[in-house]
Amino acid sequence: MIDPSENPELWDFLSSLHSGELLTGTIAAIEPFGVFVALDDGPDHPLFPGVGFITYPELSWTPFNEASEVLHVGQRVSCEFLQFDTWNGEARLSLRATRPDPFQLFADGIEVGQELQGRVTEILTFGVIVEVADGIEGLIHVSELAGTPCQGTQGVVRPGAYITVVVTGLDRQRRTVSLSQKRTSKGSP
Repeated sequence: MIDPSENPELWDFLSSLHSGELLTGTIAAIEPFGVFVALDDGPDHPLFPGVGFITYPELSWTPFNEASEVLHVGQRVSCEFLQFDTWNGEARLSLRATRPDPFQLFADGIEVGQELQGRVTEILTFGVIVEVADGIEGLIHVSELAGTPCQGTQGVVRPGAYITVVVTGLDRQRRTVSLSQKRTSKGSP
């Protein structure tokens, strides 16, 4: 824990920040547990390479394998301040909050009942995952597949195959898309 009495400049700076405030800085280090940001107006941190910190989920709306796919050391960034981490004495930040949410943009242009083309990305025992837009995936429950009910997911579709689906549900809060292959105008892949 960072002692406030030993780091009054740091504590004063972090205490002055407000949730939602936009902060700028430079990526100082990328670690397996998150990304440190040297904030332009912030003091040096007594232990870390930057007073700002971004957890991996706050880096991007879309999935990634490594932080280096999203940013690099030395890169200038603008981030939204989330909260003051009093244990580590750092500003928790979000990079993704400064960018449009692709799921919400997708949801704005889609209606329940609309047919879409999608690529099968994964076969599960209870259904099939289909990418219906760049970085947007939906689930076809096994009961909504065009094959016979006794087939389950086996042999109905293959990963990589392009199929027609119908949007049966869209949950903006949970960021989920429910799909059907049965209810398409074709009723099959």
